[in-house]
Amino acid sequence: MRWFSQDVLPSPNIWYHQRDYEVENRAQDVDGEIWRVLRGAGDWTGRDVLDLGCGDGFHLPRFARDARSVLGVEPHPPLARDAARRVRDLANVRVRKGRAQRLPVDDASVDVVHARTAYFFGPGCEPGLREADRVLRPGGTILIVDLDVTSEPYGGWMRADLPDYDPPAVERFFAAQGFGCRRVTTRWQFADPAAAESVLKIEFSARVAQRAIAEVRRMNPGAGQVTVPVGYRVHSRVKPTGLVLPGHSAASPGSSSASPRIE
Repeated sequence: MRWFSQDVLPSPNIWYHQRDYEVENRAQDVDGEIWRVLRGAGDWTGRDVLDLGCGDGFHLPRFARDARSVLGVEPHPPLARDAARRVRDLANVRVRKGRAQRLPVDDASVDVVHARTAYFFGPGCEPGLREADRVLRPGGTILIVDLDVTSEPYGGWMRADLPDYDPPAVERFFAAQGFGCRRVTTRWQFADPAAAESVLKIEFSARVAQRAIAEVRRMNPGAGQVTVPVGYRVHSRVKPTGLVLPGHSAASPGSSSASPRIE
């Protein structure tokens, strides 16, 4: 996770445990439920996509299958370099180093802004929301995927590590900002217990990780595949079309409908 801040804070998982985080990415949402909900909320077919906090670019090729263009923005230089390496053979994908609070993207130049468990965690992320709105074309959609901390068992482990995190307050914040919310039930599926344990150890403190590992072992006796139920929330908001009030990003001089320009 990358908590919101005026400065970029180190992500405790992918910044330091990139190999294990790749295992996690491959295990997540094996039934494609998040992708189904995202496409329903803001289909990117033939459109320009910004993946904000793209990490090492794991999701960029998935968007590139159908999108006209894809831009990944990542604040951590080593991850941005690895993301660029991952998509170097995809002609419609670019990667740029940048922060959510100051995106290297022109006004009104993308149709979909996607952020998955990066930066947008409720009160405090207003600067990033303003930037997302600035770069979206009228009628464009911002899609924010975060973990549902009320969903068991994963949410219970998160609450144990983050006792000050207030899930209802986060949901009230997004509702007040005009977002709809869809809860999504998914499965994480690992090849074996060792893979699952490596991921739990980078996501939680040592104490909570040991608790989680014990519970996962009880849910998955044996040495075969390991499945963990994990809940998510998909927050979505469409940028208004029609009348544009003075000061709105779409009214900014120089706004265009061109594809994202890398500065």
